[in-house]
Amino acid sequence: TDAIALVEEIGKGEPLITASCKEHVIHLVRRLQENLGEKEDHKFYLFKVLRAHILPLTNVAFNKSGSRFITGSYDRTCKVWDTASGEELRTLEGHGNVVCAIAFNNPYGDKIATGSFDRTCKLWSMETGKCYHTFRGHSAEIVCLSFNLQSTLVATGSMDTTAKLWDIEKGEELVTLSGHSAEIIALSFNTTGDRIITGSFDHTVVVWDVGTGRKLHTLMGHCGEISSAQFNWDCSLIVTASMDKTCMLWNAMTGTHIATLRGHSDEISDVCFDYAGQRIATASADGSARVYNAETKKCIAKLEGHGGEISKVCFNPKGNRILTASSDKTARLWDAATGHCLQILEGHTDEIFSCAFNYKGDTIITGSKDNTCRIWH
Repeated sequence: TDAIALVEEIGKGEPLITASCKEHVIHLVRRLQENLGEKEDHKFYLFKVLRAHILPLTNVAFNKSGSRFITGSYDRTCKVWDTASGEELRTLEGHGNVVCAIAFNNPYGDKIATGSFDRTCKLWSMETGKCYHTFRGHSAEIVCLSFNLQSTLVATGSMDTTAKLWDIEKGEELVTLSGHSAEIIALSFNTTGDRIITGSFDHTVVVWDVGTGRKLHTLMGHCGEISSAQFNWDCSLIVTASMDKTCMLWNAMTGTHIATLRGHSDEISDVCFDYAGQRIATASADGSARVYNAETKKCIAKLEGHGGEISKVCFNPKGNRILTASSDKTARLWDAATGHCLQILEGHTDEIFSCAFNYKGDTIITGSKDNTCRIWH
């Protein structure tokens, strides 16, 4: 695309792009084009093994740049790590039970939220490790959480069948989202922050209005527990994954069912969009992952080779690579367009349940039941 023409076009509908900053935006678009055009055959090598916790890990997460990452554990703590050196920076202590859900408030990355089986969520300073707030109100374990992109709210999902929205500044509960009949195990804000979806073991996903806490749509159609649910970047689509071996695609505005993505022969454990919202990747207990085109709904690649179930799948930010984590003790890197396996990341001695790219796509973290975290460059 002609960068100048593109910026002219964007400028017509975007008052923030004034004449004075047009040159800069053109420069950014060209840089983006260069990045996307770069041929990459980056080989990842093990950089460091972190014996992170005395008890098993539950989760790992990067800040946006990838300079820091966090690990949650059964040992009731969350640790903050420096990616470049593999050094432990601080331990966030205070929970009375397993720290199950963890997140940075990306893109800012100055705050961390931890959700625990002790029924509370804590908000921490990334820099100092100080605990700003302890959010109390759930009557059972918190199992998932998420910040909105605006970094004004944190949402928690619980075994008590509700989700709650909390005000980060004030440290107060804003609203309880009630309506599911079983535990909520997935939640996700859209990019604009006016909608949130909750996925439950009751086989449904609910779309809520963030401002009022009103239920807008109930996405019904799955005949098994929901494992994962996500908006695409422009907030137009929702994808849901279920134990019923299917994924479903929904219109986010109307809540109507668009398509069912079939092909897996066992439960689907994870699903995600690439950043552009053009492709969908699914991970299944059948040991394979699949890539679907969001527009045609066709399966464009089958990612086969793992010797055990896949628990996690993610795209790199560029969208040309896919990373999978499996119970076969390996993580694999795949070409998103062809489905070819580019690399096998070996060395863990137990199931890998978590994996993530940094924003640049040149660092990977894997978290395993062997109580270690591995950094790959």
